[in-house]
Amino acid sequence: MRGEMVRWFVRGVGLALGIGLVFALANAAALAARVLILVFVAILLASALEPFIDRLRSRIPLGRGLTILIVYLGFFTSVLGLAFLVVPGAFNQLGGVVERLRPFLADARAFAADLQPAALATSATALIDAAEEAIRPQRPEAGQIVEIGLTAAEAVISLMTMLAIVFFWLTEHARLQRYVLAFVPRGRRGGARRTWNEIETRLGSWVRGQLILMMTVGIATGTAYALLGLESFVLLGLIAGLAEAIPIVGPLAGAIPALLVAATRGPELVLLVAFVYVVIQIIEGNILVPFVMRNTIGISPFLVIVSILVGAAVGGVVGALLAVPAVAATEVVLERLQARATPVPQDPAGVATPEREGRETAQKSLPDQRDRTAPV
Repeated sequence: MRGEMVRWFVRGVGLALGIGLVFALANAAALAARVLILVFVAILLASALEPFIDRLRSRIPLGRGLTILIVYLGFFTSVLGLAFLVVPGAFNQLGGVVERLRPFLADARAFAADLQPAALATSATALIDAAEEAIRPQRPEAGQIVEIGLTAAEAVISLMTMLAIVFFWLTEHARLQRYVLAFVPRGRRGGARRTWNEIETRLGSWVRGQLILMMTVGIATGTAYALLGLESFVLLGLIAGLAEAIPIVGPLAGAIPALLVAATRGPELVLLVAFVYVVIQIIEGNILVPFVMRNTIGISPFLVIVSILVGAAVGGVVGALLAVPAVAATEVVLERLQARATPVPQDPAGVATPEREGRETAQKSLPDQRDRTAPV
């Protein structure tokens, strides 16, 4: 009896310590959420660069360290070059957009004030006021200047830290993998290594596909806006390309600034811009996405939508952006854990087969026997 009590006491202590450890780890992860997001983004970028390193090493007899440095410098130079070419022109066009929007919003407020019912007029006026407040120039106070400076410095430090993590992850990848796999039982190390590599392959393919889609949509929309004679086409194309990274609502968010700028020129240009953007989205959704993202992420549309909604509820836009790759990595682990020689059979009632469809159709076409015997 006493031994049984001691055994239950030890189990209770172990359970309490386990719960406390899980709570402490969860609390630490919540406090370090920004750092963990930064590391996760760095791993995504490193996974996207890994195939280029392997391809260059297969063609040029160089060491891995030198190959990583060449690919990394090429990536860094490309990003900086694109930023210096596009961002300054976009910011220069931003001032012109703001100046044209002010009289347009003033006319829109006068129109909204006469809308019926009154609730619609109030809502429309509130939206216009919010838009005017967003574009109204404000002179920052001394405290705000310091806060803006600290925010900019923090952003630069975060960017440099992320780039450093990318480089060191690429150079120390093999050593980190061996170190982590040393804690796995010997018989399971091969499966764990394959799971690790598959996760990195999926994440890297997803990042490369997203970058290709963003660049394609940005260039296509910017070129179309330039051909339509729309001012600030560089800025609007940049916005459309960046918004493409936001799942579900990104395409609509990218079209709104272009429609507002077109509205300052007249309703005909608004219709043309809307038509062009719809055509681009149809081509992107039916041709480009299946071609670029084919077999890159490997999860069902249901899980994609649910993960985006949960990620947006937990972490806003950043959570929505990172939800899909996080769920894809989790699914790879779960697939490895539940892998078995005999798969779980699917419920026959939920499977549509030609025999079942034909039988159901025949049953529906048969007349009801009660109708035959009913008196006329």
